[in-house]
Amino acid sequence: MNYFKGTDEYVLSPQLMDSVNVSIALGRPLLVKGEPGTGKTLLAHSIAKGLDKKIIVWNVKSTTKAKEGLYVYDTVQRLNDARFGDKDITDIKQYIKLGKLGEAFNSEEQVVLLIDEIDKAELEFPNDLLNELDEMSFYIPETGETIRAKHRPIVIITSNSEKELPDPFLRRCVFHYIDFPEENLMIDIIKVHYPDIEAKLMKEALKKFYLIRKFDMLEKSLQQAN
Repeated sequence: MNYFKGTDEYVLSPQLMDSVNVSIALGRPLLVKGEPGTGKTLLAHSIAKGLDKKIIVWNVKSTTKAKEGLYVYDTVQRLNDARFGDKDITDIKQYIKLGKLGEAFNSEEQVVLLIDEIDKAELEFPNDLLNELDEMSFYIPETGETIRAKHRPIVIITSNSEKELPDPFLRRCVFHYIDFPEENLMIDIIKVHYPDIEAKLMKEALKKFYLIRKFDMLEKSLQQAN
């Protein structure tokens, strides 16, 4: 079994490491939430590097449809070829382009698939992927072809909690909330990026940083209460 222990560039808590490895062992997507800047997106890249695997990134937008992750049928190009080209348009496969999920299924090796900011899409978007993520396959009616995963991808899904995700989708995921780093973990993170920083400077900077953060969180709590 693939076992993720982190990388030199990405410091993670033991709890997060356990969540990643449970997700891999069970073959279930890992849904990651947390404050901006806590490393949700970088986690998938770190997993890919730590396990020496290719990463495929599906950046979700408000207009993204679930089917786009499976495949796209380029009807416009086929129409243009029919009108102006000399190509044989009866072969529809040449107009089928796999989406990010389709690429992950069709890969000759296991890959890490990052579905980034899933909560940006419409509410039904996650549910529209349930069957494909469960069965690791999907059907293309235009060609009569079924695409089955050659290797189950390691699926990492991030959310910024812009909207609630459907319960059926949540039940199929391993969930982890990345807490904002406590001071000891923050020191380890800083040392990765600034190994030569003076200890006294870092200590004073962190002291002020966490004080400002404390007041900022208090202000947000008061605004929500009002």
